[in-house]
Amino acid sequence: MIFDFRLKVFYTVATKLSFTKAASELFITQPAVTKHIRELEHQTGQRLFKRNGNSVSLTNAGELLLRYAEKVFDIYAALDTELAQLNNVVGGTLRIGASTTIAQAILPQLLALFKKSYPAVSFTFTEGNTDAISHKIIDEKLDIALVEGSSHFPQLAYSNFIKDEIVLVVRSGSKLAKLTEIIPRQLLEIPLIKREQGSGTLEVINNALIAIGLNPRDLDVEVRIENSTSIKQYLLHSDAAAFLSIQTIAKELKYNELTIIDVKGLEISRDFQFIHSQGNVSSLVELFKRFCLTHYNLK
Repeated sequence: MIFDFRLKVFYTVATKLSFTKAASELFITQPAVTKHIRELEHQTGQRLFKRNGNSVSLTNAGELLLRYAEKVFDIYAALDTELAQLNNVVGGTLRIGASTTIAQAILPQLLALFKKSYPAVSFTFTEGNTDAISHKIIDEKLDIALVEGSSHFPQLAYSNFIKDEIVLVVRSGSKLAKLTEIIPRQLLEIPLIKREQGSGTLEVINNALIAIGLNPRDLDVEVRIENSTSIKQYLLHSDAAAFLSIQTIAKELKYNELTIIDVKGLEISRDFQFIHSQGNVSSLVELFKRFCLTHYNLK
C-alpha cells in the first residue's frame, strides 16, 4: 500500500541511483520518473539528486528523505499486515533474510511453498553473510532471517531451525580423493578454498580447527570465495579442498562429482538459527517460523 507514488519513485531512484532502472522497475517512462522527482523537489523545496552526466547521487536532503522514506514504507508494511488480519486473511509484507548457505541450499524451496500456502503475503528476500544479515535485523531492515555461525548479538533473539554438518570435500577425480581419511596436521599441506571474512561458515570452521589444536592462519589458503555455489564450481576444476555444508553437496555426492575426506578427530556441526529483534514479534513472523519448521523435511 503506497499512499504517495512520488515517494515510491524517489525511493526507487535513490536505491538504484538510476532514473532508467527506476523507470524499468516501476513500469513507467523515464520522463515520468523525472516529472515525479521534480514535483517532489518542488514540494520539499530541496534538490534531492545531483546529476553529473549519466551518474546520479543523493544530496544531503536526498539522503535525509531516503532515511525517512524507509521508515514510512515500514509503517505501510505493518499497516498492510494488520488490515489483512482484520479481515481474517493471512497477508501483509515480510522482509526475510538468510546467510549465504541457507539462502542458496534451503530457503528458496521453502519460500515457494510458503507463497503457495499464503498467496496474500508478499515478501522480499535478502542474501548476505551472517554478519551482514544480523546487522540488517538490528537496523530494522529485515523482519526475520535464518543464519549460520556462532556469533550472538544481544539485540537479537535466536531459536534453532535445523542441525547441519560441515565436511571436507574434494573433486572425485583429484589425487586428494584417494585419501579417505587424514590426520589434522595433514590439513596444513592441502590447498584450501575458504569463505570470506564475516561468513558464519568460516567462523564455525575456524572454531573447530582451534579446538583440535590447529591455527587457521597456518592453513594453505589458495583462494577465498563468497558462496558455496562458486566454491563447488571451483572445486570441480581444481585439486584443492574445501569445507562445505552437507546441505549444499547432496547432488554432487549423488553423481560422484565430489568426495568427502574424513579428518580424524574433527567433527564440525552447527545449528541453523532463526533471528529477529528482541521483544514482541508479529504474528506473521511467528507464522513463517512455524511454516519453516513444519515443512523443511517435506519440501
